[in-house]
Amino acid sequence: MARTKILMRCIKLTIAYDGTSYSGWQRQPGQLTVQGALESAWKSLTGESVRIAGSSRTDAGVHALGQVASLVTESRLETRILRNGLNAKLSTDIVVLEVEEAPADFHATDTARRKRYRYQIHNHRLRTVLNQRITWHVPYALDVEAMHRAGQGLVGRHDFACFQSVGSQRESTIRTIHELLVRKGQGGEPDRVDIEVEGDGFLYHMVRTIAGTLVEIGRGARPETWIADVLASRDRSLAGPTAPPHGLFLVSVHYHSQLNLPNSNS
Repeated sequence: MARTKILMRCIKLTIAYDGTSYSGWQRQPGQLTVQGALESAWKSLTGESVRIAGSSRTDAGVHALGQVASLVTESRLETRILRNGLNAKLSTDIVVLEVEEAPADFHATDTARRKRYRYQIHNHRLRTVLNQRITWHVPYALDVEAMHRAGQGLVGRHDFACFQSVGSQRESTIRTIHELLVRKGQGGEPDRVDIEVEGDGFLYHMVRTIAGTLVEIGRGARPETWIADVLASRDRSLAGPTAPPHGLFLVSVHYHSQLNLPNSNS
């Protein structure tokens, strides 16, 4: 008697998390990671061991508002049940926002076209209490307009080797930044400065190094024109410091087509 062929499903997850307690996204032996927590929750819910691929391997302490992940499963549970079940299994610092059916060739990492990151700074002489886990405290005054103007020199397709930390295995350091904004007072917080960067891909610590470099300009330690010299040098030692991880958020990930398929949770 012929065995019934099991049809595999590709599932897209959209996830938010506070990365404070995690050693980054990627599963590591003996470490608490976001990927590991999600895979454990999936197994507890479905009995199935899966590998969940993330669009971005966020570092330890980095947060996400719209991380995207994908997996292939034999489970027939509806997407609404999967979402609610995963959230019941997960710690309160991770939430699955959406579970969607995806095309068979969808892969959260390989098919991503743009990513948007936000770096948050608390710019006041006194530290914040409520937001200290999600902002970098910079106690000296920052010229936000100068930071924004300088950042426009990074928009476009460039070799960003000078903004890459040691340890990256990327073959090419050429990337395209589509937009870079530096704004104050976002989220109704007058002392908050946000650096938002959207691009087709990012190198190891690239956004955090851009943030550290722009802060050097904002505090008056360097002129606005300095960023062009840093970019042209391709020398990491000439750029600013790498900003700490806890101010960084993965905001969103964009793909060529929207996945408006049936049987997605509402």
